[in-house]
Amino acid sequence: MKALPDMLRCDEIRPWDEQHRYAIDKVLFRGQTKFQDVAIFVTEEYGKMLVTDGSTQSAQEDEYIYHESLVHPGLIAHPGPHRVLVIGGGEGAVIREVFRHPTIERVVMVDIDAALVEQCKKFLPEWHQGAFQDPRLELVFADGKDFIAKTKERFDCIIVDCGDAQEEGPALTLYTEDFYRAVKRRLTAPGLLVVQAMELSGLDCANHVTIHKALRRIFLHVNLYASFVPSFWATWGFIVANDTIDVSQIASIEVDKILQARNLAPALRYYDGMKHNHMFTLPGGEN
Repeated sequence: MKALPDMLRCDEIRPWDEQHRYAIDKVLFRGQTKFQDVAIFVTEEYGKMLVTDGSTQSAQEDEYIYHESLVHPGLIAHPGPHRVLVIGGGEGAVIREVFRHPTIERVVMVDIDAALVEQCKKFLPEWHQGAFQDPRLELVFADGKDFIAKTKERFDCIIVDCGDAQEEGPALTLYTEDFYRAVKRRLTAPGLLVVQAMELSGLDCANHVTIHKALRRIFLHVNLYASFVPSFWATWGFIVANDTIDVSQIASIEVDKILQARNLAPALRYYDGMKHNHMFTLPGGEN
């Protein structure tokens, strides 16, 4: 486990020899779980930050951009989501956003790293905002691939919010075509799969493209979209896939109507009808 030199944290971006540095005011937690190196610290620019295996996972200042982008496009595309499966999402912010939808009856969150989740519960209450105590939640500590293989339950939406597909990382098995096919079998008829699909930029989009191609072999509608996340120093990609609706074609006025009907608009800081259209409008027109 590497130390935090001179109270500076450094994101190393290969192969371009690019580095991102953050001045650390205070280290809240540093340790090695069974699966990954974990650091939680406070910075002047972004507030609290969660870093695993040297990669920024989220920051207090802008985590709402990432999590609202990940959760709401898929859920507003479903006429009445009741059961949601979240794979990953250890900070608890994904389930926080899911629980905002009034039709939700049951959420199953599956994370492989119990130790990470416990530290997030303790040090990142701004992320989960008490969502771990919601009686509609079932929290399962298991490998996401194994859970999908064993469960007989079907879900209206499955959200995969795992770390990047690094070699020997705990999320590596969750970025395969076999896994996505297994996930599809656990969706209800109008169900949707949403995946955090890594960086989407001209210099670094190979992983995103690989995921997109795999999902297009499985689902009728596969829409990629993106939001810029300042603490990532990057435009971040997401993909929503299903066999029922082209999510990219939902008009901004319709998105706003759904948000109002579900009383979501007052709680959201980033996502609305205009942002929906913006996220799905990508260079070259691909979505």
